[in-house]
Amino acid sequence: MASLTFDQIIKDIRNKVYHPVYFLMGEEPFFIDVISDFLEEQVLTDDEKEFNLSILYGKDTDLPGIISVAKRFPMMASHHLVIVREAQNVRNIEPRDGIKNPNQENEMLVKYLENPLKSTILVFCYKYKTLDGRKKIAKTIAQKGILFESKRIYDNQLPGWIETYVQRKGYKISPKSTQMLANHLGADLAKVTNEIQKLFISLPKGEEITPAIIEENIGISKDFNIFELQDALGSLNKEKAYRITRYFGDNQKANPLFLSLGMLYQYFQKLMLYHYATDKSEKGLASAIGVHPFLMKGYHNAARNFPPPRIEKVFSYLRECDLKLKGVGNRSADAGELLKELTFKILH
Repeated sequence: MASLTFDQIIKDIRNKVYHPVYFLMGEEPFFIDVISDFLEEQVLTDDEKEFNLSILYGKDTDLPGIISVAKRFPMMASHHLVIVREAQNVRNIEPRDGIKNPNQENEMLVKYLENPLKSTILVFCYKYKTLDGRKKIAKTIAQKGILFESKRIYDNQLPGWIETYVQRKGYKISPKSTQMLANHLGADLAKVTNEIQKLFISLPKGEEITPAIIEENIGISKDFNIFELQDALGSLNKEKAYRITRYFGDNQKANPLFLSLGMLYQYFQKLMLYHYATDKSEKGLASAIGVHPFLMKGYHNAARNFPPPRIEKVFSYLRECDLKLKGVGNRSADAGELLKELTFKILH
């Protein structure tokens, strides 16, 4: 069976196309949770769940126990749904390297997977780890069911992911709002979706998520955030940059310097990529630095103000500030003062 994408798996479940085993693995727990929760929501009615939904936990069970539960027939329902949460804690799912004879428990699981009960849907939520695709268990799962790897998305992919997620839910979002959320929330998809849900509650379907709505419902200032600081620095707008810097210094808990340093490094890294991109078209540059084409006007301006030699100096200022924040060569300046010093150096 060919491997399926997240969207294909969700589409199949919605269309009641089920597979006897789903092995959901990988570094991004969000997609694993969404698939397992959707199966739990779709496969059985509320009345059927009482006798036909089995939730197991990795620390509290073992492979023989899982197989025993999986072999039960459904009662007054078409399927028996077995979900193994925290499956990465189940012993012996994958035989260890160096063992000549694979352990018996693993062999028991492989034998079940080779001929699974058609009325059972067995779901493994195997978070933060992956199976070795060369081993028999992974090959067997891929042949008989779904072997899905949930990969973390990169920071430069997050704005596009947010935009797509919002659109699928029936709303609109501006590129600036998308960037605000991405910069402030980071690539923790569970956190991102939880915050976006707050916005949905306050908006009718089809309406647009604006910076003002984000500020009102999430608390990210539409005027004083890292996105606006980047824009101020890139355009050499000293008054705006110092105003935001002072705000950050007065609100350090909401704007920790170590996060701001990371975001500023990424911003100037994108400017460096801009300079060395081979495709200088609008679309090519946007793709090279990983931003929405709508935002390219700001990057065109910033690239003129920051040629590569100046960006190299900015990188050195960022490294110096990071060391001072960690106490190296700094005895008295707090995070607010360090950011003011950094801002001055970048602008001059």
